[in-house]
Amino acid sequence: MTRRDGKKHLNRPVRIGVVGAGIMGCNHARVLSELPGADLVGVADPNVGQTEFVGRTLGCGTFPDVGKLLDYGVDAVTIAAPTHLHRDLALTCIARGVNVLVEKPIASSVEQGYDVIKAARRAGVILMVGHIERFNPAAQTIKDAIRGEDILSIAITRVGPFPPRMSNVGIVIDLAVHDIDLIRWFTGSEIIEVQPQLSSARAEREDIALLQFRTASGVLAHINTNWLTPFKARTVQVATKRKYIVGDLLARQVTEYFGFQPDGSYSMRHLSVGYAEPLRAELSSFVHAIRTGSAPPVDGEEGVASLEIAIRCLEHRSPGAEDLRVARLAAL
Repeated sequence: MTRRDGKKHLNRPVRIGVVGAGIMGCNHARVLSELPGADLVGVADPNVGQTEFVGRTLGCGTFPDVGKLLDYGVDAVTIAAPTHLHRDLALTCIARGVNVLVEKPIASSVEQGYDVIKAARRAGVILMVGHIERFNPAAQTIKDAIRGEDILSIAITRVGPFPPRMSNVGIVIDLAVHDIDLIRWFTGSEIIEVQPQLSSARAEREDIALLQFRTASGVLAHINTNWLTPFKARTVQVATKRKYIVGDLLARQVTEYFGFQPDGSYSMRHLSVGYAEPLRAELSSFVHAIRTGSAPPVDGEEGVASLEIAIRCLEHRSPGAEDLRVARLAAL
């Protein structure tokens, strides 16, 4: 149906399918099978054994490819396939008038991302990008704590062991893009300077990254991420002129330090953090946007903006020893 303002809306459950039956796709299907307002139609993936397992477990349909899923009939899909497939899968679904949530990053390149945005705009469908950390209750508590504050710096650590599933992207696209998005979201300002340091210790692509940024509003930010740590850690530290916030995105704990005195004393308190599964909150917001015709909380433009910064980090090359030697010789 179409409202008086011209926006489409649904007054029935959203028929939704999942494209990709890997770890993230299975989680999408699990959440959608229990989500009010959603009707999980099925999962599409060429891995028949995996889709059949999901189908038996959740009581949903299984499809060997996205075309068969679309032929069966859906209002929306979530795409949780490898990054290099995002653009083509999204365009296929959009061409059939289907609303799309695509896992981050939106595509393999900025140009491909804009292809998806333009297609969704022409088709009049919802396009949302799965930057899931915006739906983490701890990240939302941090966002609330710094609202209206004069932010000075942000430091984020996101480390863990190497994921055997990873093959087509390095750590900047897989992990750091989460935190690039958080920096943009926390500050409400675009990143204008990047200073990356990248290295590869075990993987073919970069598996260590130390990334420094400056936003248009003057905030200095730093991301430390790697696939070399035997345990997972996700921490955020935000300094403002009046307070210091420390958050643990895994433990869902946020501490606020404030009331700094000349003698070095200060006050502290633990902030209340809500309990909600980030993926459930994210998918719920996608379903809500479809049913009401409202804008999704993370649209295609937001997804492309964060991807663009991640790609700038990969393309930015610090001068190596040979470059410096040549420069010195040229200066003689």
